Amino acid sequence: MEKTAATVIEGATLVLGDRLEKASLRFEGGVITAIDGARDGATVVDGSGHLLGPAFVDIHGDAFERQLMPRPGTMFPVDAALLETDRQLAANGIATTYHALTLSWEPGLRSVEMGRAVFETLTRLRPRLAVENRLQLRWESFCFEAVDFIRDALQGEFTPSIAFNDHTSMALLDNSVSMQERPFEFSPDFPVVDLADPAFRGRMGERAKRAKMSLDEMIALIASMWERRPQVPAVIDTVASLGRAAGAPMLSHDDSQIETRDYFRGQGARISEFPMNRRVALAAREAGDRIVFGAPNAARGGSHLGSSPGVAQMVREGLCDILASDYYYPAMLIGLARLVADGVGPVETLWPLVSGNPAQALDLRDRGEIAVGKRADLVLVEWPEQSTPVVRRTWAAGRTAYNATPAG
Repeated sequence: MEKTAATVIEGATLVLGDRLEKASLRFEGGVITAIDGARDGATVVDGSGHLLGPAFVDIHGDAFERQLMPRPGTMFPVDAALLETDRQLAANGIATTYHALTLSWEPGLRSVEMGRAVFETLTRLRPRLAVENRLQLRWESFCFEAVDFIRDALQGEFTPSIAFNDHTSMALLDNSVSMQERPFEFSPDFPVVDLADPAFRGRMGERAKRAKMSLDEMIALIASMWERRPQVPAVIDTVASLGRAAGAPMLSHDDSQIETRDYFRGQGARISEFPMNRRVALAAREAGDRIVFGAPNAARGGSHLGSSPGVAQMVREGLCDILASDYYYPAMLIGLARLVADGVGPVETLWPLVSGNPAQALDLRDRGEIAVGKRADLVLVEWPEQSTPVVRRTWAAGRTAYNATPAG
């Protein structure tokens, strides 16, 4: 009923392409039908003093894992976790999300079995969800057991994206080499850590807790996975072929070398997700690839990894197209606000980082901007001068996904 009813939002300042303009907006049937059009008996929403922009499109978010496992090893029912995640998305202005669903050889939270459970639960819950919950198949390339699930998921109602990850090689990297500068994963002289090294054992401790395994069991498991290394390129070929056949957007994760980016571009992955140094980001830009960085990096004024590129500088240099929520949904708006406050650019220039650019990269041509004929995915933001902005309303395809009225 609500999706077909006509609604007019009046009094707000609209984010329209490269400009801000105070105008009314009308939508009905889930689609924007007019800018400064007639009321004609439509329901009127007062947006006075607020900013109205296209709702956020999140290309990579794994904060849903905290609803599934709020403490290491402590799992909650998948239905409850995903319903709560959906509410958090709507409250943070995210009308389209790609959950970064890790498909790993690790048991537990990031296992293929959990991946299937999340996929099946989202499919079943879809009529009850407030926003569009999609999947990024965040595939660990040493997890051969995930290939059949990837094949199945690519046949689902919403085509997922595929992100190529290799946290196995990263975990086994010798301590003398930084993650940001590690060699191409298939380099014959890739430096491998001593499995008895105390620092390595410390890093494996968190993984062991998450998987409900002892530390020695986890180290034995990752050592057995490393023996698969010669077969990994052929399995990457298989997964990339499946993705290309399905028309799935494909990304490579944490690229540290130009050789790495070139390799995955050759597989059809035209999105570089969280490149680990400026050199790789520049190579991606020169090749015409899309570049993703984390919105928490923008919100905090730097990466939690310390030596990884700072988003503000990457945006200034034209080396960042997209901000992803990564591990914190509120960061999309907070990160945008921090960039504006730091003088990186005006809000209308930066807004595409969280809406139009990810929509285009994911081939979602019906959303990501305020224009007649586009989906009515909208977010109404209270943004007092010199203060932190907050989402007041979110619409997803014309439906009210979130509505909050302040006490004052």
